[in-house]
Order: sequence, then C-alpha cells, then structure tokens
Amino acid sequence: MASLLYVCVRPERGAADAEHASFRRALGAEAVDRLDLLDEPLDPARLARYRGVVVGGSPFNVSDPVKDEVQLRVESDLRRIARRAIDGDIAVFFTCFSIGVVTRMLGGEVTTATPEAASATVIRTTADGAVDPVFGPSSPALTVFTAHKESAVALPAGATLLATNDSCPVQAYRVGTHLYTAQFHPEPTPRDFADRMTFYRTTGYFDPEEFDRVQHQVLTASVTEGAALLRRFADTFA
Repeated sequence: MASLLYVCVRPERGAADAEHASFRRALGAEAVDRLDLLDEPLDPARLARYRGVVVGGSPFNVSDPVKDEVQLRVESDLRRIARRAIDGDIAVFFTCFSIGVVTRMLGGEVTTATPEAASATVIRTTADGAVDPVFGPSSPALTVFTAHKESAVALPAGATLLATNDSCPVQAYRVGTHLYTAQFHPEPTPRDFADRMTFYRTTGYFDPEEFDRVQHQVLTASVTEGAALLRRFADTFA
C-alpha cells in the first residue's frame, strides 16, 4: 500500500504543479502521488492503495450557479472520497473549495457572505481542536493563508468544529476520525502563496490594483503551522 496521494482540482497547470510540490514538502514525504480529477475520473481501486489523501484548492465554487460537466464530475468524485473517509477506509484532508463539497454533502449550507481575501489570517482552535491529534499541538491559535469566496454558514450535522475566527466561523472541522476539512490553505509557504497569486490576479481573490501590496504582506507573513498540521496528519495516518 502506498502512503500519500495528492488530489488535484485546479485547472491551471502551473498552479497545480506548484501546489503538488507544496503539499509534498509540507507533508514531509519524499514522494506524494498525484491524481488530477479534471483529467481523469476517480478510480476507487486506485484510491484503496493509499493511507492518506490531501485535496488541493480550486477556483471552483460549490455555489456556482452554472457548472460544466467536469466540475459536476469533480464534485461527485470528491463526495465519494469523503464517504470513504467517513467510513474510516482512508484518511483525507480536504482544503479550500472541497470543504464546501463536504459541507453540502452533509446537508450544510454554503454562503458567499463570509469571504476572505488572499492574506495571512489568525484562526483559533476550539476546545475540541485543542485535543485533536492534528490540530491540538497548534493550539490555541495559528496563522494560515486564506483566499476564498464562499464558506459554510454553520457547522454541518455530525461534524466537530476544530478552528474558527471572526471573519469565517467555520475554518476547520472533522467528521469521525479520518475526515478533516479546512477552509484555509495549510500547505504553502509565503513564497508559494505569493507565487500562486500570479495565477489568480484577476479572479476576485484580491484587488488586482493592490497586487504588489498584498503580495508583499504575504511574503513578510510568519506562517508555519499549516505545514505542521499536514505533517501531523501524515504522521498520524500515513
């Protein structure tokens, strides 16, 4: 059985390649296999070869009023991965766009009322987060990178809230013991995130006229605990 799989849901190849490298470094693994869901559908037999799965970000939104066939298939495949994690077959860490997929799957509501622009953001662990094997050692607060247009209105049924802040109340939650979700991006270094901004300069995550200022703020931020979360995820499950 292989250890770790990165599931890619980014259409932008350069951003996807860089995200894969960021996850590999953050996970502390010599190798992390890759599945591009935009290019190929999920093969359950292949998924069974892994102990741990990380799902990257995407410019997709589950609240998009119009979705093409590829996005619909991607969301369906992510739900299938989530169900495997809920059953305890594999451990999965969903990030960014995919927390919305899981929230909807659990019957929760996703809103565009609590977006966060591209920035370094402080989030607080909850009492449950403080005793969680992945989030606990980062208590009581950690700084992570955020950039999203939608988020969960409230914690969905059956989930355990792990982290929150005033801007976006549902920053991270766990379902059972093997499914983790995060609204933020745990894997990038400041340099990684600053480089990623170039792919999304005009897509609404920040004011393009403020690109230099925002990128400077990102590059000077002290962000390390996101990677620590992923390392503990890998150590715990993979």
